[in-house]
Amino acid sequence: MGTVEGGRAGELSPERTRLNYFNYFTEIEDIFIRRRGKHLLLGTLDWALMSSWKEMGVPLHVVLRGIEKTFDSYEARPRKRSVKTLFYCQEEVEAQFAEWLESQRGANVEGSAEAGGAAAQEDETDARGLPFPRAVITAHLAESRAALQRSLEERPGKSGADELSEALTRAASRLEDLEKDFALAARPNAEQLENSLTDLENLLDRALRASLTPEQIERSRSLAVEQLRAYRSRMERATYEQTLENLLAKLLREECGIPRLSLFYL
Repeated sequence: MGTVEGGRAGELSPERTRLNYFNYFTEIEDIFIRRRGKHLLLGTLDWALMSSWKEMGVPLHVVLRGIEKTFDSYEARPRKRSVKTLFYCQEEVEAQFAEWLESQRGANVEGSAEAGGAAAQEDETDARGLPFPRAVITAHLAESRAALQRSLEERPGKSGADELSEALTRAASRLEDLEKDFALAARPNAEQLENSLTDLENLLDRALRASLTPEQIERSRSLAVEQLRAYRSRMERATYEQTLENLLAKLLREECGIPRLSLFYL
């Protein structure tokens, strides 16, 4: 087991620990293939790079954020040469890791502080750029993870093998890491946390739509169209289409009991 898991193994069942270790590689592969836009299996050197990140203790959410930022930058200024290997993302991933290490500096000291120290830390919230008190964000992350687990347990007749159940399991696992990371960070970064939560919401939305029948989606779409009927004539076409898609996503989430994770919903 890599160093990143060493301090947590005692808190997780053997099955969960194996899942986290396996997820480290599959989550990276999935996001790289999705962002690249073409099905291209990773090569031996790519897997070696992932292994080196694992051994360095680079948290999964940091790797995923680095990959997302790399492709965001690439898409903003397209090049003639396409992205063929994970090494294209190496510089950004390791830059994100350096930032994460800096945010953790002093975490152990703060984590062992008494109540007075915790209160002083709360007083510094605004200076650190957090939109809400640390305790409020921590509680939101814990409740969101519990809601994901409830959604998974309440899936009727599902054994956990379907796409949505798998996505719920993956999202809960990644959210647990984000929750622990945020709790330990001496200087938590709300923007980075929000980006990671948005990525998880997108993962769940894709799996949700894939798990429903066309008829189910069309019923919800018809309901969304009806709810927007009175406003359609006042909206630009592009605005209407985007609003319709947002409302459809909301209705689908509510129908399947999928919670919102974004800090925006605090």
